[in-house]
Amino acid sequence: MTRIARWCVVAALAIAVIGAPLVVRALPTEGEAISATALLERIDDARDAPYEGYVETRGSLDLPVADRFTDVGALLGEQTRLRVWWRGAEDWRVDKLLVSGETDLVHDAGRTTQWSYERGEAEVSVDPDIRLPRTADLLPPVLAARLLQDAVASDVERRPARSVAGHDTLGLRLEPSDPRSSIGRVDVWADRETGIPLLVEVYGVVDDVPALTSQFREVVTDEPEAGRTGFTPPPGADVSFDGVLDIADAANQYAPFRPPTTIAGLEATAATDGAVGVYGSGATRLIAIPLRGREGGPLREQLGATLGRRLVPEGTVLSVGPLGVLLTGQGDDGGWLVAGTVTEETLAAAARDLVSGTVVLEDDR
Repeated sequence: MTRIARWCVVAALAIAVIGAPLVVRALPTEGEAISATALLERIDDARDAPYEGYVETRGSLDLPVADRFTDVGALLGEQTRLRVWWRGAEDWRVDKLLVSGETDLVHDAGRTTQWSYERGEAEVSVDPDIRLPRTADLLPPVLAARLLQDAVASDVERRPARSVAGHDTLGLRLEPSDPRSSIGRVDVWADRETGIPLLVEVYGVVDDVPALTSQFREVVTDEPEAGRTGFTPPPGADVSFDGVLDIADAANQYAPFRPPTTIAGLEATAATDGAVGVYGSGATRLIAIPLRGREGGPLREQLGATLGRRLVPEGTVLSVGPLGVLLTGQGDDGGWLVAGTVTEETLAAAARDLVSGTVVLEDDR
């Protein structure tokens, strides 16, 4: 299977990032007389709050990604250890801690540098609106902000308080009422004083254990020193610039298509300005990526050999926990790769709308 095809699987299945349950749960703390909607607002108000600390994520999603293309897939299927310094959305650093070193992401004013300690390589890129997920997307505050986006009062309720990383927290549960969502519930525990989410657990519709857990093990809710979010390449480091971040960014920039503004009843987000469509919000979100034959054929072959896949009139469909993917076409054709935290029925409806409503542009390149 080609490198591009494998990345397509990762891009699709991970677009709506959502682990095994925590073995040890801290003793609960006394709750606070605050309504679910007020707590939701407090969490939203903390969206730009600074913090630093140590995060562990655990995923239980067995994605169909093979060989060495597991760095993004591992975020959803394994344990990941992260060290973070977050001064704001445009000034942060997240280090992924490895047995033999670390891989760092340093973000400053729209540019992100990825530094590999082992390889001695730094790659600088401009952040596009549409890209593959990365370690920073699984930080509890970032994950909570994505999943709670556009949540309504009728979908949230309070959960018992508990202690997380030595902080008293307040619990909130989101149970999406949208029948198109494949997420059963999202549990968030936010710091009592600041509203910063410190623990997030995400469940599928029929799951008794979370599909993904992201938790601070250590956290300080003060602004990190400015020097902690910077990066200076060491002597001898190989520094390069890449104008195309990944396969999703490449398809969005260069594929000669414009997807519909609405699919399966879900409106396109503001990020949809190229060939790749991103639809919905919060716990009901999907992405549509156009593939060429050299990408679609190998991907279709791999999906066909994956346990649990089914053939439907719209193509090949696969559900992995709360994540679903559907690839249109057959054989060595190209097609639309449609995926996200939506039901199989929603994936199929989205695929039909894409096939019938996509505009093909004149490609003069």
